Amino acid sequence: MCAESNILVAVRPAVYHDIFTPEVDARLRQLGKVVFQQSEQNLTSAELAAELAAHLPGYDVVVTGWGTPIFDNEVLSAGKDLRLIAHSAGSIKSMLPAPVFEQGIAVTHVAAAMAPAVADLTLLFIMLMLRQVYRSDLILRSGGAWTDAKAIMGEEIAGQRIGVVGAGYTGRAVIKLLQAVGAEIWVADPYLSESRAAELGVHACSLDELFAGCRIVTLQAPVTEETMRMIGAKQLGLLQDGSIFVNTARGLLVDQAALLAELQSGRIYAALDVFDPEPLPVDSPLRSLDNVFCTAHLAAATLQTRQRQGVIVVEELERFLSGHALHYPVTKAMLATMA
Repeated sequence: MCAESNILVAVRPAVYHDIFTPEVDARLRQLGKVVFQQSEQNLTSAELAAELAAHLPGYDVVVTGWGTPIFDNEVLSAGKDLRLIAHSAGSIKSMLPAPVFEQGIAVTHVAAAMAPAVADLTLLFIMLMLRQVYRSDLILRSGGAWTDAKAIMGEEIAGQRIGVVGAGYTGRAVIKLLQAVGAEIWVADPYLSESRAAELGVHACSLDELFAGCRIVTLQAPVTEETMRMIGAKQLGLLQDGSIFVNTARGLLVDQAALLAELQSGRIYAALDVFDPEPLPVDSPLRSLDNVFCTAHLAAATLQTRQRQGVIVVEELERFLSGHALHYPVTKAMLATMA
């Protein structure tokens, strides 16, 4: 079955070679006839439809990625032989309207590839803010006194109660790392059952309970209609003085004005990898606050993440084309609660 497959890689060449190592590329080419996007520009839906229509027999697999256009009716009509869409990047629902699933096309994605790196940076952020070492760095770089830089007293992470908002791929990876360093974990996720919370070894609670009861809070939820701006003045106001707020998920989860007001008051600390809008404007007050640590949306930006993305895509294709179940299927019902 693999040898008869026609696979279109609708990913810009530079991105493809960043994700698929030579070894993984070789595995992909063994799965059938593979045709690669030639343009370094993102395809339009019309261009993707034209490519699908031009190939006879039709493609049964499309590998997508950052910049792949929406699978609109024109694309789906041209891709009448499609059986699988394998997305090599993160967020997928914007490119998959309902007819994709109604046409019986299977979908898989690589969200699990990003989770370890995001969890890694989340742990780093929490420990950085607890130890306050970035403040020592700022003092030394600005020519401040050695005694001032040395006088900072930090805290250890073991024994801290940490609230995790969201228990998806990334949330679970964060939970695992935090438990490994001895933290107590509270989780706010309306889709987390009591039995699953018990399996994870966490205390399930409401969003407000989490903000009121945890001095450290980290966001790991996707942006959906339900979660858009779900963190506002009410939740942030529940944080006790000296709390640490971490966001390595999405800026759209947070009322940015409310967050800025809390941070400008000096009442809490924050480590932020994501913002709304992005890029973070040059004149944003967040850039100058000494109780805020900022990075430029790079939580998943590791060499290992990129390599996992390619590996997961090829492994999913190998499973699917040999008649086995996908490990990371995406269904129509999942779209409402995923990125």
